[in-house]
Amino acid sequence: MKVAALDLGSNSFLCLIAEVQGGRIVEIIEDHVEIVRLGQDVSKTKKFHPEALLRADQCLLRFSKIIENQNPDFVLAMATAAARDVENAEALFELGRTHNIPIEIIPGNREAEITFLGSTSGLPASSEIRGVIDIGGGSTEIICGDSEKVFVGESLNIGGVRLTEKFLPTQPAKPEEILVLRQFIQGEMEPLAEKLKKLNMTRLIAVAGTPTELARMELGEFDPEKIDAMKFPLTKIQTWIQKLEVLSPAERVSKLGVSKGRADILFAGLIILEETMIKLGLNEISISTRGVRFGVALEIENRHKPR
Repeated sequence: MKVAALDLGSNSFLCLIAEVQGGRIVEIIEDHVEIVRLGQDVSKTKKFHPEALLRADQCLLRFSKIIENQNPDFVLAMATAAARDVENAEALFELGRTHNIPIEIIPGNREAEITFLGSTSGLPASSEIRGVIDIGGGSTEIICGDSEKVFVGESLNIGGVRLTEKFLPTQPAKPEEILVLRQFIQGEMEPLAEKLKKLNMTRLIAVAGTPTELARMELGEFDPEKIDAMKFPLTKIQTWIQKLEVLSPAERVSKLGVSKGRADILFAGLIILEETMIKLGLNEISISTRGVRFGVALEIENRHKPR
């Protein structure tokens, strides 16, 4: 079954064209990502910003041409945190209808399950207890399970865009602003961290733009084959946080090579990752280039397979 699976996140939109068979992604045909910043000002206004909708429209137009060229059997887009929080979600649905892309808003708990399914889709079946963290623009999903089922999965309203807008109005940020940011993340994490620590998780897999951008900077290039399963110690993450902390977003681009679309939010994203690792007592993460879109691809097959 050939599918087009889209992840419409608060910061980036992703479009995966893949062949799916028997609950596995057997071929990645195309895989695209664009920075859209759909979550612009959503935490303040509870509405999609007109500029964000314009960017979304332009991106979905480009994705629709890719989809049309590939002619998949089924198409599905799932929208995440920003779309859950707004009063004018119909504006996004209308864009989907315009570009012939069916869009669903995925509840937080279901997003956690689909993230886990997609992130672990390339791993062999195992009784190993794995954790997945997906740091998005509007929310962060943290999930723990094995290859058979999810034991714990929650969506927290701590995303890179949301927290940057709320706590870091200018960057470099003031020390007291960073302290308040850290305390807020710790408070949001505490109840979930207590549940996760009881599960004896053996590894944490980090997906989405924050960890992959970190890996890209470390490698000096974006190479999915090198990034997938790349190990990253906590100490190295903390070193990168220290480098980013003293620079403005423009300086992060010019001096460190940070992608323009992530230069302002990467700092908050990495602090979410660091605080999570500290809370869970983990000294290392594995990075994966998979995530929600892979889970959406598997969800499409599950919905349409013969019963």
